[in-house]
Amino acid sequence: MTDTVAVFLFVGVVAYCLLGGADFGAGFWDLVAGGAERGRGPRALIDDSLAPVWEANHTWLIYCLVVLWSAFPRAFAAITTTLYVPLLLAALGIVLRGAGFAFRKASFTTAHRRVYGAVFALSSVLTPYCFGAVAGGIASGRVPTRGYGDAVTSWCNPTSVLGGALAVVVCAFLAGAYLTVAARQRSGRSGLFGYFRRRALAAGLVAGAVSIGGIFVLRADARRLFDHLSGRALPLVVVAAVAGAAAVVLLWSGGTRLLREIAALAVALVVVGWGVSQYPFLLGTHLSLTEAASPGSTLNVVVAVACVAVVLIVPSIVLLFALAGRGSIGADHARAGEAR
Repeated sequence: MTDTVAVFLFVGVVAYCLLGGADFGAGFWDLVAGGAERGRGPRALIDDSLAPVWEANHTWLIYCLVVLWSAFPRAFAAITTTLYVPLLLAALGIVLRGAGFAFRKASFTTAHRRVYGAVFALSSVLTPYCFGAVAGGIASGRVPTRGYGDAVTSWCNPTSVLGGALAVVVCAFLAGAYLTVAARQRSGRSGLFGYFRRRALAAGLVAGAVSIGGIFVLRADARRLFDHLSGRALPLVVVAAVAGAAAVVLLWSGGTRLLREIAALAVALVVVGWGVSQYPFLLGTHLSLTEAASPGSTLNVVVAVACVAVVLIVPSIVLLFALAGRGSIGADHARAGEAR
């Protein structure tokens, strides 16, 4: 049962990386879109793409926190008492990001829109970096079993810097791929296809370069993770690299068929490879799943609740994304805005 709950937890981690990650990446492209006039078109597509789904995407973070807290309380306590600085910064970033996004759409003056837009965009870079730094601290074994580890070196270290940088560029790549497809599919937005295609291609190449450089960082700073990534998780890493290369080739050629799916597969396999490399430990090099797990009765309840959530919530999320993908919801928002 412990392994089953761990799989449920990691499914939520992967879902948040793919969906919440794309949200953060869209904020990155908002940040580098340029001035008000130059960035009007790209930001309009970003707003239309995010508005219907951004709140739903972040329900996966709540899911992960609840499952970790309920099923593996020792690990939850150790992580939160050691990595509380980046976690607090990430939480602050999520709050500011949501506020900036909401208030920018409701603002009438250019000055106010710039302020709220800057808050939204900068928070969209800060938050994934902090989450990546947290993952690096856990993966490199810098979170003690009893918690209360070093509040600085636990997330300011080579593996955490690598995790943070990789999180930012991967989010930018995901969002760029998604927005490239959205620009081609949505009427009146086709002119932005080349704009986002070039940026997604650049982000994909940078992500590949950072990943290759990360091999040397992990070998020096997180040897167990490196050994397992180059051992039992190697097939996942290889397929992820092939999928990433395929996404880059599609972007280079201007194709969009299955682009989103292939880009998401590449990122998902990297995250799953991290999980396989850590198994059976929750804190990178120590505290096994069995040692950290709650009693069996609690695990049974967690699995039951997760199954109910899948039945009740996932179909609604799928429908939401289907409508948003066709532009139906965005069109309704646009008409409402014009009526006002």
